[in-house]
Amino acid sequence: MTIPAQPNIKMVNSPDYRESYANSVQIRVNVWDFFLVFGTLQQQSETQVEVQNFQGIYLSPQQAKALLAILQHNVVGYENTFGEIKLDPRMMTGGPIH
Repeated sequence: MTIPAQPNIKMVNSPDYRESYANSVQIRVNVWDFFLVFGTLQQQSETQVEVQNFQGIYLSPQQAKALLAILQHNVVGYENTFGEIKLDPRMMTGGPIH
């Protein structure tokens, strides 16, 4: 089985393209797709956090797996260059699955 040649890819931004900063990503999964909700988390007080969501993106399971692979590759490269990324253990708890 031969692998077809890679096509030339032209990247073009749509008129409504925008870039934003997110420090919160929520993931909802069902049998058909993954839904990523991006937002900014703001500490309101010692016990209160507010997340303002600004963008939701649906991905197919195949695209989610491809994203996982490229993120893993880039995180490993980042850590090899700058050192281990430490995560707050309080943020590692799993949330509800929708």
